[in-house]
Amino acid sequence: MDLYAFPPIAGLLDGAHTVLMTLAALLEPVIGIASAAAAVVLITLLVRGALIPVGISQAKAEQTRSRLAPKLAALQKQHKKNPERLQRETMKLYGDEGTTPFAGCLPMLVQAPVIGVIYALFILPTIAGHPNALLEQTFFGVPLGSSLAGQIAAGTLAPGALVVFLIVIAGIAVVGELTRRVFQPSTPVGGAAGTNRADASAGGAGASAALLAAPGMTRALGALQFITAVIAIFVPLAAALYLLVTVAWTLVQRMLLRRRYPLVEASTA
Repeated sequence: MDLYAFPPIAGLLDGAHTVLMTLAALLEPVIGIASAAAAVVLITLLVRGALIPVGISQAKAEQTRSRLAPKLAALQKQHKKNPERLQRETMKLYGDEGTTPFAGCLPMLVQAPVIGVIYALFILPTIAGHPNALLEQTFFGVPLGSSLAGQIAAGTLAPGALVVFLIVIAGIAVVGELTRRVFQPSTPVGGAAGTNRADASAGGAGASAALLAAPGMTRALGALQFITAVIAIFVPLAAALYLLVTVAWTLVQRMLLRRRYPLVEASTA
């Protein structure tokens, strides 16, 4: 069964196709032939703007985790030989504080359907029974429905297209490295390095790493910053543009919110 032909999904894709084509038509007098790419960027900004309250919640969650880091380190030391007790006490600590180890993960979860829709819009030849006009749209001459990996596999990669792909993918990698550098915490006392580093690298899901707190684990979490750039090699260019805009937005937003909700330094905890 074709999942994209399922009526609710087909209707969703058809509506999204209409929205993007309408935006592209409105932007074409200003942007020109790159209007569809500009429409993708605009949709990305609208989605991220709608998620600002969630980003604030995420910043508050990071602040709470930094405040709890010394207590988590004490629990690790006290119950290091009893993992089940450690897990119970950790969850109890978060419960007493009115939060969870995974608070702040919602932005990633909410965006997954959006990137899925954009991905589908630029790979399907037909949507709800009609031709997909989005596949005719380009960005600096590169079809928005093509990917770097796909063009390499097909042997159709032109030098100009390679430049466009590399700029977008390198941009994602650079933003990932900036994010890693800006939010890499100093090593706290009391053995809580795993907790804070995981929080900074995984953007909220790293609390479970607090139970592991191993140097190899933290190095692996640091590498997660560049997974988005790797994904951009294989997805359509339109989806890669979405990823570039969203990671750049995330970096700027986190920098601004970190000033509003600073982390608790280990020396003062």
